[in-house]
Amino acid sequence: MFDDIRPYYPDEIPAAMQKIADSEIIPSIVNYIMPGTDVELFRDKLRKIKTTEEFQNGIISEIIDIILAKTTTQFKWSGIENISNDKPYIFISNHRDIVLDAMLLQYLFIKEGINTCQITFGSNLMQHPFIVDFGKVNKMFKTERGGNRVEFYNNLTYMSKYIRHVVTENKESVWIAQRNGRTKDGLDVTDPAIIKMFWSSRRDDKILSLTEMNITPVSVSYEWEPCDKLKTLELYHTKINGEYKKAPGEDINSILTGIKQPKGKVNFHICKPLTENDLRKIDSLEGNYFTNIAEQIDEQINSNYAINPNNYIAHDIRSGESIYASHYTDEQKKQFVEYMNWIDEYKDLDTNLLREIFLGIYANCIR
Repeated sequence: MFDDIRPYYPDEIPAAMQKIADSEIIPSIVNYIMPGTDVELFRDKLRKIKTTEEFQNGIISEIIDIILAKTTTQFKWSGIENISNDKPYIFISNHRDIVLDAMLLQYLFIKEGINTCQITFGSNLMQHPFIVDFGKVNKMFKTERGGNRVEFYNNLTYMSKYIRHVVTENKESVWIAQRNGRTKDGLDVTDPAIIKMFWSSRRDDKILSLTEMNITPVSVSYEWEPCDKLKTLELYHTKINGEYKKAPGEDINSILTGIKQPKGKVNFHICKPLTENDLRKIDSLEGNYFTNIAEQIDEQINSNYAINPNNYIAHDIRSGESIYASHYTDEQKKQFVEYMNWIDEYKDLDTNLLREIFLGIYANCIR
């Protein structure tokens, strides 16, 4: 059942680990993330892994430890008291980095003794055999992207059935982004279609249908936005040309950039799950039910978003005022302004527009 999208079953893990260990990509990954590590010893370590738990608690945790040590100054989380191992959840998160949002959530679950969750992973990323094996060993399941209107609808319905199967029958949690693709403009907004997708696999009672999914918002923030330069350029070309076409390998470049780029302080907050009572109250409001739920999720995510000095600085620079000057130092502002100098390298583009877009990525969360 769901063989075309599901993660690997336990009996499939050992063979997958052998393929991962033998991959020609391993030396590049080791040198990129763990320079100085003996590649063959690392391959042997991978071959000995027999379960997803061994892979996550050993290899993944080790890699995250290295990434955090090299690229962050602080990783904090809160709200763990809002969940337990007694029930599964759908963790619906704002989405700032392609892989780190979900992987860091898994990492904090491991540290807190909470069961890790299955993770949605776009079919556009699951192309290379190594990525497929790595993802499916790490509890990732494929979500189809693109297609015509009918295909898109069928894919959403199929994914809804799979997610409900995972949560209600397998009693496993799921992570999913609040909308298709990352937040690139600094405005975290939940797509009501995601909520409607959850409901579409059980339509007899919309309140009970969503209650049993235990929808739990997660708020993610980075002091230095992952891929901020790449996001700025993508938004710029979209504004100028009306669309943006990704180059081959661009998603992989974004993954590697997000991993390696300095991120400063990183904060996760697990919000309170939406209860049956919450959903009944929302049902009593005017307007579209799914839109109202999405707005409730947005309120939780945005109110628990950790605002950093960079956000206040960007707001004041963009507005030309000093409304939030008490939230940052002159040195912090100087550092941020110097960081923006990368924009001057693009003399053939409208640097004023680039600057406005870049500042928005950091400043819009203040709104």
